[in-house]
Amino acid sequence: MAEMNEHELTDEERQQLELVTGNPEMLAGIVGDLSGASRRKRQTAAHVVAIVAEYRPEALDAHVPELLDALARPEAQTRWEILNALAMLVSTHAKEIGSVYEDAEDALFDEDSATLRLAAFRLLAVWGGTERRRSEKVWPILEEAIRCYHGDLEYRDMLGYLYEFAAGKIDGKVAAELAGRLAFDAESGKGAYIRARSSEIYEMLVKRFKLEKPKPRARVTKEDDDTNDEE
Repeated sequence: MAEMNEHELTDEERQQLELVTGNPEMLAGIVGDLSGASRRKRQTAAHVVAIVAEYRPEALDAHVPELLDALARPEAQTRWEILNALAMLVSTHAKEIGSVYEDAEDALFDEDSATLRLAAFRLLAVWGGTERRRSEKVWPILEEAIRCYHGDLEYRDMLGYLYEFAAGKIDGKVAAELAGRLAFDAESGKGAYIRARSSEIYEMLVKRFKLEKPKPRARVTKEDDDTNDEE
């Protein structure tokens, strides 16, 4: 989980945060709005929940099931706010959050919302960094997202979440493939930020896992998938 808050609160949001976290019944009502009939109320509630998760995550410990259910809402904003909220709760609720893995994967490849894709990438990266087996499960789709969104604006933020993933409890093979994937950008990436951030992750992985000439993950073809299915 990120050590620094990513969302700078407005005065109104700060007051709302203190009011909601100081009143459990009010917070429960806001969480309840996530399953209400009004799209606007769901979006507003999800935004408040995301702020609470960022600044007072413990206040949501009793409401994780409702947050997981909110990922079934149709509108993108509710889902991206909740994905961001869940990312802040991974350290204490990783097992429960793993149950919405497929919802996060679907959101990662949403065709209409870059914000939703980024929030999904964040959750999956943070969750995958909590355990070696989880890193193995999540890495193939993170790697696919790296390839899909490499030239998009949100990729800069994705690199930040990749750093968190790389610094987590990831499998050695995953670390090698991630380093291999970032090797080119670390040396010749387009743009100073992409190059510097990729180099930072690459060098950390090489040092931490004592890697020598790491290679990217081999591309899986449709024929490979068919063969695996038959087996």
